[in-house]
Amino acid sequence: MAARVSAARERCPWARVNALQAAYHDREWGVPVHDDRRLFEFLILEGAQAGLSWNTILAKRENYRRAFAGFDARKVARFGRSETAMLLKNAGIVRNRLKIEAAITNAARFLDVQREFGSFDRYVWRFVGDQPRHNGWTRPQQVPVVTSESDALSRDLRRRGFRFVGSTICYAFMQATGMVNDHLIRCFRHGKVGRPGPSKKTPRRKKR
Repeated sequence: MAARVSAARERCPWARVNALQAAYHDREWGVPVHDDRRLFEFLILEGAQAGLSWNTILAKRENYRRAFAGFDARKVARFGRSETAMLLKNAGIVRNRLKIEAAITNAARFLDVQREFGSFDRYVWRFVGDQPRHNGWTRPQQVPVVTSESDALSRDLRRRGFRFVGSTICYAFMQATGMVNDHLIRCFRHGKVGRPGPSKKTPRRKKR
């Protein structure tokens, strides 16, 4: 049974499900990430989440860390048939061949981006003008699933050969890595992940 979440603090509704999600919400979600290894971690995890719940992936996060060489893109890019076969037998992760193969492909493309831009961090943060976008949502229904920025990131990643990087996945990645602050205004974390302010662009809603 999942541990209960303390009601002492006001959190975004999705973070009230269990203690695992609450801890992730309280410590990580929306905090700007500039470390390439952590950016690669979220790229793998968000791709693995496609069609599943984030709670499922969070529960498997440490298994993913062990299975994917501590999220070292250089090591993952060298995975071959034997490593792929082992991953497909690993009950600790999502055993989906397409997602596993995409993670390996994305590792190689990740290295390409690092070579071109000096770091993946320098590349990806350009899509929000190198500054977090601070939103001021009051209701969960206002939070978009995609924006023009996530559309642009998705298009560019796909052009570079990345897989499992649709706009919805890219926006979840942007939320996770603090490129956007989508904590609700009443959430205690809203003002702690950066000073709130108006977005430079108004996000648009899009049906999944």
